Amino acid sequence: MKGEQDPLGPDLIAWFDRHRRDLPWRRSRDPYRIWLSEVMLQQTRVEAALLYYERFVERFPTVDKLARAPLDEVLALWSGLGYYRRARQLHAAACQIAAARKFPSTVDRLLELPGVGAYTAAAVASIAFGATVPVLDGNVERVMARKLALAGDPKLAKARARLLAAAAALLNPDRPGDSNQALMELGATVCLPQRPRCLLCPLRPGCAAAREGRPENYPPPRRRRAGEIRRLLMVVVIAPAREDDRILLFRHRSLPGDSRGPGTAAGPGFPAGAWELPWLDLENVQMPVHQALSDKYGGEWRVGPPLAEVRHGITYRDLRVTVCRADLLPGEIAEAPEGIDSGWFQAAERATLHLSSLVGKVLKACARE
Repeated sequence: MKGEQDPLGPDLIAWFDRHRRDLPWRRSRDPYRIWLSEVMLQQTRVEAALLYYERFVERFPTVDKLARAPLDEVLALWSGLGYYRRARQLHAAACQIAAARKFPSTVDRLLELPGVGAYTAAAVASIAFGATVPVLDGNVERVMARKLALAGDPKLAKARARLLAAAAALLNPDRPGDSNQALMELGATVCLPQRPRCLLCPLRPGCAAAREGRPENYPPPRRRRAGEIRRLLMVVVIAPAREDDRILLFRHRSLPGDSRGPGTAAGPGFPAGAWELPWLDLENVQMPVHQALSDKYGGEWRVGPPLAEVRHGITYRDLRVTVCRADLLPGEIAEAPEGIDSGWFQAAERATLHLSSLVGKVLKACARE
């Protein structure tokens, strides 16, 4: 994408050289590590991604090692980071790269990988391989929309083309990856959604929104989906012998003919294929809870009084979870219904399982009781 160069491009690079955060993936030009960081940072704050990134590269230092790992192990290491489809696609793409014996280096080739869209392809191509292509993530979109004072929806094709052209004009042809990272850094640390720090911005001399004195008006706010409250019951069943800390967990798996792939999501807060605590959606229970648990999981249940109340937010859903202790009568789980696995797991074993952040939060709440 070529055009007239923006005279503020050198100022942007100079600002980045002085103010860039020292992030581990910026110390490498390994395309695997750069790609991994971009996948982890999708809809995730840098602070949250850092720990997972370090653990991931320690366990899977190369794309080949990631490709050879069982998917369940990858999902277990991803547990708590959320948006588990990213981990599944990351593993599938690693298998594709390992089979090809070469990491794709162009935008077009990167776009052939599962889960790689226009932004990720441009980011990896520019940062790892020096391709002169602009990126447009949420931070860059906001910076460019303010620079242009773009009043329309930045997601529309015409507006997007304008934003990409403006971002391309700021690219340093010798350091396109750093230019793109500079724009992302600017959006993350200076050109904030609220109370932008305009006096510190290297693009301020050319920013139309700053000249208007109302940068927060750009891009125009999007209508948010109305919130939804879901009330759940979740029970914790400890091994009947009480000789250890084993807890009963279940996992939904796909049945023959299920087109949704391996593992089906059991409900809000339960990613596909994850191990879960027994639970019920209280809005849909029209019978005593012990009977509802029996119908869902098999066996005979006795449910005790509440232990804790846990709240958990997922996009527009506010999950309000009542947590109880429960026992199985006569103490052993009957054969689970078709499509559901069950097992007793100690704490050390649970640490290796694919568990949702909701289940982790519930178990921590119970440990405090």
